Amino acid sequence: MSPSVRLQEMIRVIRGARTQGEERGVIQRECAAIRAQFRQADNGTRSHNLAKLLYVHMLGYPAHFGQMECVRLIASPRYNEKRVGYLGAMMLLDEKQDASLLITNSIKNDLSHSSQYVQSLALCTLACMGSAEMCRDLAPEIDRLLRASNSYIKKKAALCAVHMVRKVPELGELFTPAARSLLSEKNHGVLHGAVVLITELCERNPNTLEQFRKVVPELVLMMKGLVMSGYSPEHNVAGISDPFLQVRILRLLRILGRNNDTASDAMNDLLAQVATNTDSSKTAGSAVLYETVLTVMDIKSESGLRVLAVNILGRFLLNNDRNIRYISMTSLQKIVQTDHNAVQRHRGTIVDCLKDQDASVKRRALELSLALVSAVNIRSLMKELLLFLSSCPPELRAHTTSGIFNAAERYAPSQRWHIDTILHVLTTAGGDVRDETVPNLIQLITTATELHCYTVHKLYRALITDISVQSLVQVACWCIGEYGDLLLRGECEETEPVQVTEDDVLDALETVLQSHMSSPATRGFALTATMKLSTRITHNVDRIRSIVSIYGSCIDVELQQRAVEYNVFFFFFVSIAPPSVTVYEKNGVTLKLQTDRQTDTGMTVTLTATNSTDGDITGLTLQAAVPKSVQLQMKAPSGDVIPAHGLGQVTQTVLLNNPNKVALNSDTVQIDSFPSTAW
Repeated sequence: MSPSVRLQEMIRVIRGARTQGEERGVIQRECAAIRAQFRQADNGTRSHNLAKLLYVHMLGYPAHFGQMECVRLIASPRYNEKRVGYLGAMMLLDEKQDASLLITNSIKNDLSHSSQYVQSLALCTLACMGSAEMCRDLAPEIDRLLRASNSYIKKKAALCAVHMVRKVPELGELFTPAARSLLSEKNHGVLHGAVVLITELCERNPNTLEQFRKVVPELVLMMKGLVMSGYSPEHNVAGISDPFLQVRILRLLRILGRNNDTASDAMNDLLAQVATNTDSSKTAGSAVLYETVLTVMDIKSESGLRVLAVNILGRFLLNNDRNIRYISMTSLQKIVQTDHNAVQRHRGTIVDCLKDQDASVKRRALELSLALVSAVNIRSLMKELLLFLSSCPPELRAHTTSGIFNAAERYAPSQRWHIDTILHVLTTAGGDVRDETVPNLIQLITTATELHCYTVHKLYRALITDISVQSLVQVACWCIGEYGDLLLRGECEETEPVQVTEDDVLDALETVLQSHMSSPATRGFALTATMKLSTRITHNVDRIRSIVSIYGSCIDVELQQRAVEYNVFFFFFVSIAPPSVTVYEKNGVTLKLQTDRQTDTGMTVTLTATNSTDGDITGLTLQAAVPKSVQLQMKAPSGDVIPAHGLGQVTQTVLLNNPNKVALNSDTVQIDSFPSTAW
């Protein structure tokens, strides 16, 4: 590609590159040719080369070596070179570049140029990249141009003044008189620039704001002229007369009327007129109406006007344009606290937006629906929210569950309804609830004393149906541990009772303990519940002891610690009857031995004698001989007569101290092992 190739040809070659490497090679060769020509004397191709360099810059490649060329072209007397130079300055220079200071004098000269187009180039560049220092130096020139007779220049000077006020706020006082005079212009471009400038001045200076409140009647007349004017091809957009200017005026009126009764009263009629006479079927009309709504809600407007504004937003909810529906719900969200009843009238439409395919609209509809929940509509609106929860996107589930929990906590009509709602949420989206949900629900169940039976039956059903939802399983295990006796009783007035046995309950808890889906925290709940049941059931204590013992060697330290502590609790505190061993059975006489208490080297033994013969046995004497290493102490028997037919018994307590743990004999029968953990 030759150095003199035209811009269009360079673009065609770059676009034709098949790989990024090929494109990079083309650009590197062209940039090298452009550098070489920049070093040569002016041959009339400087603007052409800079234009090509700007295209390279747009593609993301380095083009900083063209900055000084921009400065040279701006100083050129030829318009075509000056135009490209200013364009390059706006793209390659900013206020941080030292080269930007070099064009200050050129801009000042061009602001006084005889050609309005040259003046326009200087104004656009200054408004785009003028630094604070440049703004201070050139502010008098801009103020002079604001008072010029040329409308084309005045509208650009007004927008340049906006940039200066943003960079150097104290310059606002300089532009205030000129900005006020621009409101008498007929040209819509100048009016637009003037309104934008006045808006910027009022937002940055309270004194200026108070000063411009006097022009509210003038702005109202200007706005009425736009609303009631006939068709004007020059300014008409989709049947709306200059909607851009209308939006800017409404925005300024909103600032002027905020927290001011006089200014607000002066614009109430206008806002009502705009709200009723603007067609919302096209986007331009919707933009004007939306700005009207924002103004009504921000000033001290009449209550009827606020209701009208809410109704406009309600109509926006029915619009086919999703963007309009989105901004409508965003606005309703802001005013729902102050105008709750007015927004409530559109609750049905808002709930319908939960079914929208657009994720952003759906999220806004959810937030607004949650804000509309009250004590009056909690039941009906919660049904809609729970239905939405069953099909909502995963990214909205956590927010939905949190909102439902908060609403239920504030407006629950009864504790049973509250519990049912939370259980429904846990069943539907238990994996997306907050960590504090489980302790909060446990606290709620604890306080609802009359619902303990109902709750434990419902949670047991949920547990045997699905154990994948960890939060639900944790609450169910806790509830079974606390109120398992109510579950086993099989009686419940609040709901149809479940007929379960002790084995059924233990099977359910053991399933949770053994499931790979159970987290360590869930297993902890299940193990604790199993242990609690040892005080509420009678026939399966040994099974509970066995289950707990297994986890004494669990790899999870927390679970292992619990199991070990529970085993200790079993040993010292649980009301578990020790098994007995028959050590003598002859001639109708049966002697049983039962260990009552045991230490490392000693034990307390109870001997029980019964008689199955037809006659009483009298003069009963129990004797025992032990090795020398064993110390024996026999307490007095309960009697010396054993009634016939097993109608009574005689007991005697024996204290043994066996430090060497030797085996003991009774009569001619070898006692192989004492009950429980005998020697």
